[in-house]
Amino acid sequence: MKTTDTPSKIGQGMIYIAWLLLLALLTYSFNNYLDQQNNPNQNISADWNSNVAEVRLKQNRYGHYVVNGQINNMPVTFLLDTGATLISIPEKIANKLELKKGFPTQSRTANGTITVYSTRLDQVSIGAIKLTNIRASINPHMAGDEILLGMNFMKHLEMTQKGKELVLRY
Repeated sequence: MKTTDTPSKIGQGMIYIAWLLLLALLTYSFNNYLDQQNNPNQNISADWNSNVAEVRLKQNRYGHYVVNGQINNMPVTFLLDTGATLISIPEKIANKLELKKGFPTQSRTANGTITVYSTRLDQVSIGAIKLTNIRASINPHMAGDEILLGMNFMKHLEMTQKGKELVLRY
């Protein structure tokens, strides 16, 4: 009798759909958890104390400071790197930001000397801190989605680290 098989198949299909939805929800939740572990500064607030912009950052689980910000009003993720002279942008991110490649130059890295391309950023911001007309380099050898925020940005800031928190003031 085929009439009794149809409700059974519908029930089985609903169980499969419920399991797939549960797995999708767990995957989404776990990915959110991992993103928060890598970048605990995804939603930073703007603080102003006596006309001084202040941003408080938490270390990620690896001891680095990763923070969401903007380049030319486009959202990006920065990794603060006091060992980098300039802001260093992976080429695939530079393409998304529609940055123009300038003249090639040599850059010394931990992995040796590489060729990078100069560029200029109209605006770079982290929370309430906004700087304009900043030099940067486009790095075709860099993988990943994080932009190294170098000293040409951070030299304009007062930095105070205490425990696992870094306070930036401008």
